[in-house]
Amino acid sequence: METILFADREHKAFYNQMLTKTRNNDVYHRAFFYAMGICPETRRNIHALFDFKEGGIRPEGLAAPWQTGGTRRLCRLAFNLWNGWTEEGKENRSTPYELFDCGFAPYFFEAIRLCYPEYCRSLERTAPHIFTKAR
Repeated sequence: METILFADREHKAFYNQMLTKTRNNDVYHRAFFYAMGICPETRRNIHALFDFKEGGIRPEGLAAPWQTGGTRRLCRLAFNLWNGWTEEGKENRSTPYELFDCGFAPYFFEAIRLCYPEYCRSLERTAPHIFTKAR
């Protein structure tokens, strides 16, 4: 079983609960619910961000009054990992420069790893010699 970096116990519990609730463990669900579970605000408001009946994202949740700069960054990343979504006319807000400018950044990398596991293998496992200093 792979090791996943969680922000806290609540993050891990939310992630597992959402995967169980949706009965789907594909990379899109894993990355999306991992990202949405990073902070309490998005966990509390998950129904404004994900349509469990239809099984898709709710980008209109970005306009909710509870959203902060950090939670909007988190949602934009999660929506983009879900299906490549970017906000029309505000695509520049979904760039790494904009998204990773917050305290959630270490967990954003983990969400990306969950969505693209085949491309995010640990370099230490695949090529440890690359980072060794020549003598």
